[in-house]
Amino acid sequence: MRPKTRAVVVGGGFIGLETAENLVHRGFDVTLVEMLDQVLAPLDREMARIVEGFVERHGIRLALNDGVAAFKQAAGGAIDVETKSGKVHPADVVILSLGVRPDTTLAKMAGLTIGERGGIRVDDQMRTTNPDIVAVGDAVEAKDAVTGQWALIALAGPADRQGRIAADVIAGGNSRFRGSQGTSIIGLFGASAAWTGASEKTLNRIGDTDYEKIYLYPNSHAGYYPGAKPIAMKVLFRKSDGRLLGALALGEDNVDKRISALAMALQMGATVYDLEEAELCYAPQFGSANDPVNFAGMVAADVLRGDMPLSHWDSIGGAFVLDVREPFELAVEAHSGAVNIPIGQLRQRLRPARLYRDANSSPEWVQGEGRLGRHAVARPQRRARCEGSVGLGASQMSHSWGRAMCR
Repeated sequence: MRPKTRAVVVGGGFIGLETAENLVHRGFDVTLVEMLDQVLAPLDREMARIVEGFVERHGIRLALNDGVAAFKQAAGGAIDVETKSGKVHPADVVILSLGVRPDTTLAKMAGLTIGERGGIRVDDQMRTTNPDIVAVGDAVEAKDAVTGQWALIALAGPADRQGRIAADVIAGGNSRFRGSQGTSIIGLFGASAAWTGASEKTLNRIGDTDYEKIYLYPNSHAGYYPGAKPIAMKVLFRKSDGRLLGALALGEDNVDKRISALAMALQMGATVYDLEEAELCYAPQFGSANDPVNFAGMVAADVLRGDMPLSHWDSIGGAFVLDVREPFELAVEAHSGAVNIPIGQLRQRLRPARLYRDANSSPEWVQGEGRLGRHAVARPQRRARCEGSVGLGASQMSHSWGRAMCR
């Protein structure tokens, strides 16, 4: 049998991942080398981990957090790709997909201001620091619509709108660019990852602490209709007023329309309370009576209203963890230190008294899945004198847990 052709792709962004996928489809043995500790840099790390696991299951070997140090000729015309960690990846084909940088040579010669991120600085009418010169597209720095920070966003949609605005301004019009929120999508092996607005790491980088996050895993359409697939979603919003800040979604069905709806809501300044009441298309083959966008609003609004006090994986410490998922769900993944009482049993066991725990133990943390799990636990726990809640993310892949503080 003829051995597979070995390919090394350098760079784990859009082009690198798409190239690696197509090489797998062509029968290549593919290794992807990425200097960062994750693929798809705009994603928060825990969401990128889901993408990484998915592409690895489809045959892409990942070498993360390891940059290329050298290329050396090997026997038989092959190439050894040496990395900074000292590893060697033999290849018959090497493809570099290292991203883009603005070519600002002409702008510098014209005396235009170049921003900190390396792009040509423009105002909301695409004028440079020389009012007689406009600039648009991948080479410009414009304001991020969510954070207000200068951003360098190489996307076709914003570039097209910038071109229209520049043409209108040249013709004497008064059009203005609202900024970009970085709405993006990538397709991989029949699935897709999409996002809009600010990521958590962006908010942390700029020192913005007025935010909360939720994770949820709704079906892409009604579960009783064939073909429904779970969508992993992360939604960020203001703790102070519920305003939507950003969203990420991963899945194999109808991810794009959920992020597109959230992108429009974000641009219009919507809150999570608006998402609760959003009226979206429904038929069982297309969605659910409560769409994933509605679910996101409902879960987030419950957090803000205090119906479900929320904490996250990195703050549970040595607390007692109650896992309310059913046994078949635990087969996917489970927290080794948790006590499992399935939802179906929990209500009955809460009737006579509160949940058993040692009087000296730490507060209880409840892990559940979706809005059903949340309500099935939160309501009876409150009646059992618990400050009840249930996990939103409910899985270790997103590291989000709900907290139930029982007195």
